[in-house]
Amino acid sequence: MDRIIPITGKVKFSITLDPGVWIFDDRKVELESYFSGQNQKEEQSQKEDEIQKISAYWDREIQEGAVFPPTLKTEKKFAKEKLITGTFAMPLAPFLRNAEVLPEATSFSIITENEEVAIPLEKAYELILCFSKDGKPLKEDGPVHVYFGDGSNRSHPITYVRQFIVR
Repeated sequence: MDRIIPITGKVKFSITLDPGVWIFDDRKVELESYFSGQNQKEEQSQKEDEIQKISAYWDREIQEGAVFPPTLKTEKKFAKEKLITGTFAMPLAPFLRNAEVLPEATSFSIITENEEVAIPLEKAYELILCFSKDGKPLKEDGPVHVYFGDGSNRSHPITYVRQFIVR
């Protein structure tokens, strides 16, 4: 249970976050590419490439029947390799939207083992939660590392996170 992080306080729905399952979530981002600013451009490009691949696949299947391209196994192997060696993070914003922050809320507190870090609520929507480093969950100082969206604490993220409170 120490791997679960609750979001409580001035929210319509108190929710819990389980970083252990985020590796399978499509909203995850590679931490390095996120801070390099390439993430939005890459995501859009990847979406467009994926649509083109799917379209070409269906066109080929209609014309030739169900035939799998020889690169399919290589692509799957590359994707799997990326998952087991990458450093991934999850934006906090979708979870805050799901919790439905109440209108009177103004601040956001990050509770760690040793301290409480309070930030304006607007900045909370920009937080990035790193949950995997080099393909491994953050067990020793995790379950997540909190990074500000602008990368200002990139070399010293907030660690040992136990709870988020909307105030």
